[in-house]
Amino acid sequence: MRIRVLAVGKVKEKFYRQAIEEFQKRLSRYCKLEILEVADEKTPDRAGERTVELIKEREGERLLKHICGQDYVCALAIEGKQPDSMALADMIKHLEVGGTSSITFIIGGSLGLSKRVLKRADFLLSFSNLTFPHQLMRVLLLEQIYRSYRIISGAPYHK
Repeated sequence: MRIRVLAVGKVKEKFYRQAIEEFQKRLSRYCKLEILEVADEKTPDRAGERTVELIKEREGERLLKHICGQDYVCALAIEGKQPDSMALADMIKHLEVGGTSSITFIIGGSLGLSKRVLKRADFLLSFSNLTFPHQLMRVLLLEQIYRSYRIISGAPYHK
């Protein structure tokens, strides 16, 4: 299985990068992991609704360029479903068994995802009703993917 994480912006903090690298290493035994970053747009102070939508559209266009037609797309969105770790593992396992060869997870920038990206998604995933920094979401997402593979393989990590 190929797992791709498409994300807006770069991870600047060293401790986030180190955590991401650790989960990349751990996941290498379960899947082919690819992380792609697209440029983020500068958001002016007190940006109006139209400006916010334009920024999300520009970032969304960059994201959509990296999505293949056959990819199963899972977009992280606060309005998405909130499965527990077991249910996420079941979803990944079901996709693999069903013949899906690539899952693409999308993490938007600080303003979220464009309507076009959300419409393209096959599944909207929410980790919480809380708001998290998009850089931290990469770490949380990779940890949950790793946890899913440990659950699928019957390993004790998930407790």
